Amino acid sequence: MSILLKNATFIDWKTLDFQFTDILVNEDETNPVLFTNKITNADEIIDCSGKLVTKSFAVGHHHVYSALARGMPAPKKNPKNFYEILKYIWWNIDKALDKDMIKASAMATAIACAKSGNTFVIDHHASPNCIEGSLETIADAFDKVGVNHLLCYEITDRDGLDKAEQGLSETEHYLLNHQGLVGLHASFTVGNERMKKAADLMHKYKSGFHIHVAEDLYDQKHCEDNYGKRVVERLNDYGVLNSSKTILAHCLHLNDNERAILNKSKAFIVQNPESNLNNNVGFFNAQGLNNNIMLGTDGMHSDMLRSAQTAFFAGQALDNIDFVSAYGRFRKVHQYLQINNFEGDEENNLVILNYPSPTPIHKDNFLGHFLFGFREEHVQHVISNGKLIVKNRVLQNVNEKEILKFTQEQAKRLWNKL
Repeated sequence: MSILLKNATFIDWKTLDFQFTDILVNEDETNPVLFTNKITNADEIIDCSGKLVTKSFAVGHHHVYSALARGMPAPKKNPKNFYEILKYIWWNIDKALDKDMIKASAMATAIACAKSGNTFVIDHHASPNCIEGSLETIADAFDKVGVNHLLCYEITDRDGLDKAEQGLSETEHYLLNHQGLVGLHASFTVGNERMKKAADLMHKYKSGFHIHVAEDLYDQKHCEDNYGKRVVERLNDYGVLNSSKTILAHCLHLNDNERAILNKSKAFIVQNPESNLNNNVGFFNAQGLNNNIMLGTDGMHSDMLRSAQTAFFAGQALDNIDFVSAYGRFRKVHQYLQINNFEGDEENNLVILNYPSPTPIHKDNFLGHFLFGFREEHVQHVISNGKLIVKNRVLQNVNEKEILKFTQEQAKRLWNKL
């Protein structure tokens, strides 16, 4: 299968150099992308006159399990703090999920990601009453749509030690045959025994942790009260920060020592600005940290352009973020995937933007358009692994109308259980 993008304006995602050229895109990994004006035929030809072509996007931290929450009934008790938000909303949802609901959540998420220009998703899943096989269900849904993935199951003690052990088993079973991470909820719901077992599993499979860190001050207070140290210090004691595969989500409430530890570590931090604003837990600040900072959506949506723009706007008061670093965080996920040799983020993952700007766009002002102009609606075509998965904003591998009917049925089932 080959796709010829005619008359394209190609933007190099690393240098932001503009190139006016035809682009031949192949599934073949040896010659995934060829810039040439000499080829006139291919299996699929798309006229990209006036369109922008660049590397597709990726989500650094997502939650499939939240996909059916949109429009759900209010919780029985109004949460007064972050812990109660988890207890009365998200932990009720994840406990209610069964296999069909997980499948619907994954399909809905994969579709939304694809239509937003994402060809790779790093997800952090929880379904304590349907653990076994949950990661395979999600992987299958993403594969059907054509979106690459790096998954983990959220290991936690909060639902009892039996469920915690099941989470460890699901993780190991999945890692035997798939690229993946060792997921944990957060320090305040993982005791020392589970933390040690998870770290041993990580080292056994040469993987990394994917865990929420200091999203709220409650996480730090619990760690100090129960372990006599702060969250980053606790994780460091288990050696998980030595892995460049480790992902630390949020990292809002850090002291100077924790920032110094992270600055020297190989771990990546993933910022989730809209989720932080929604939960009123604080603002991210990159001061004292290294550049291993990427962006996620935390299950709020699947639009990485929106996440980058929110990170820039929300960071003007407290963060040292500018045009360059906002785009850098948006693209950092590719570096994370590439240095760790994860499959699925190759050169033949492209997005074609139909961006009819009222002003000129070129290398010198691209970042201004990125932050103040680009929208999800501008994503017209998406190519994943050399295959067209979105054409004229229509999914090519699945029937979106049929899937949305299924997801709405499962959403009603979920809401009735709540």
